[in-house]
Order: sequence, then C-alpha cells, then structure tokens
Amino acid sequence: MAIRLGFGLPQMKWYDLAHAPAETARAAERIGYDSLWVFERVLFPERPRQGLYNMPGLAWPDSYRSVAHPLVVLSVAAAATERARLGSSVLVAPLHSPFQLARALATLDAASGGRVVAGLGTGWSLDEYAAAGLAPFEERGAVLDELLDVCAAVWGPDPVSYQGRRSMINEAEVGPKPRHPIPVYLAASGGRALDRLARRADGWLPTGITPEQLASQWREIKERAASYGRDASALQICARANIRITEAPVRDAERQPFVGTVEQIVQDTAGYAAAGADEVLLDLQANARDADELADLAARVHAGIRSAGI
Repeated sequence: MAIRLGFGLPQMKWYDLAHAPAETARAAERIGYDSLWVFERVLFPERPRQGLYNMPGLAWPDSYRSVAHPLVVLSVAAAATERARLGSSVLVAPLHSPFQLARALATLDAASGGRVVAGLGTGWSLDEYAAAGLAPFEERGAVLDELLDVCAAVWGPDPVSYQGRRSMINEAEVGPKPRHPIPVYLAASGGRALDRLARRADGWLPTGITPEQLASQWREIKERAASYGRDASALQICARANIRITEAPVRDAERQPFVGTVEQIVQDTAGYAAAGADEVLLDLQANARDADELADLAARVHAGIRSAGI
C-alpha cells in the first residue's frame, strides 16, 4: 500500500492570503494529496529570549515572520476541498484556551464532514508563551494533559462536565459535536512527552529525525503503548518533512533529511516509509514565491514519489 502524502498549506508572509490557501488546497487535492496541514508560529521576536527550538545561538528563520493563523487557514482549505483530511502539525496547545480550542476543532470537524486531525504539541518559545499569557512554560506538559481531558469531555456526549486545575465546565450542552471521533496526534521526542503519546494519542508527529531514529523511537512508543494495554498496531505516524529543494544534489555525508534535489526528497520519503511512517507531510512552501509556483512544485514532488512506487 502506498504511503499517504500530506501537503503543507501556505501560511508564510509572502503568500497572498486572499487566494493562496484556497487555490493550493484545491490544487493539492486535485493532484492526489491525502491531507492538508498547517503549523503554528504566533510571533517573531526581534530579540528572542532563546534560540530556535531552544538551541542557544540558533537564529529564527525569516520564514517565521508573520505566519498566518493555522485554524483560519485550515478553515479556508476546508471550504475549498471535499476529500482531503485537515491536520495541524502542530498547534501549540498551551497558547490556547483549552475549552475554546476544543470547540473550534469540533466545529471545524463538523463543518468539514469529519476530516480533522488534531496535531498538538507543547512548543518551545518562551516569547510565545509570554505573549499568550495563559500558562508558564514550566507547566507545559500539565497544560497539554488538561487540554486533552477538556477535548475528550467537549467532544463527548452532553451534558459535558469537567473539573480541572485551570478549566471548569459545569453540566452543560456544548456543541456542535465532531462528525467523527477526532484523531489526536502528538509531537514528542522523548521522556514524558513520549510516554504521554503512548498513553493517550492516536498518532505521532515526528520531525527532523533520520529514518533510523524514527524506527527506533517508534519501537519504543509501541512497546510503551502495549504496556498500557493499548492496541499499538492502531497508532499512526505522520512525519513532517520541512523540505528545502536544491538544484544540485547534496552530498549524503553533509545532507539533512529532506534537503536536496527532488530525487533526493523521493529517496528520503522512501526511507521514512520503510521505517514505519504511514504518512509524510511534505511542507514545500519555503521553496516557492506564490501559489502557482507552490502548486507546480507540489505536483512535481508528488509525481516523483508515486512514480517511484512509494
């Protein structure tokens, strides 16, 4: 069975938001992509409190300036398409009110005919946490746990009732309900986050790792899931590929995953498929100047992967 392919919707500063999200969503669905995805960056600090991904001295890329709101872009894509699943990789959960985010995702799922995949993570930016003003960075894991509890309550049958540390819902009707149970995918790379994924998630959203690392961590996740009495075979992987296309091949000894020619991107996708990925999210938006160019590149990469039998 061919690996599923996802497409990263345009959210970056240079895209025309009046047209690009809808146009490229329609194009991606027509090309044959199985899913459409968004990511979240809420601001671009001029004097960051820490480096990119919390790595000292690593500069934030200019592509993170003025990133469009993920749920708005996903809603536009939902209205422009009929089949493709609609996912987030990822929404930074502690930047949102749990109750309001749960309702927004349920409404989007109902309006799209049951196509939402809720991809969540805890994020890494102290500046974003400070701007959101909802929870301290040190409590990010506990905040995500409570969000998952609130989502389960809000998406479940009425009357909804929940009592947590930050959220309280007295018995109430809360709707609309999702059309189908919304799959929850989590970003996790180790420790408590990996354990949370094994206990609670329907899928994993890895990024920036090699196929060998993916296969190793996936074995650990499934073992942990089985230890909690869960059906590990039901868990899914959607691996994010932040793609940078080059004209000339990049030497393998110097190459990061999904950096290189289209042919090398195809090889990387094959490696992820062999390592156990059910789906690869191809985010190409940093390689195009407008919606037309992005759609052309999306078609080229999709054709290369499918013609290779992946």
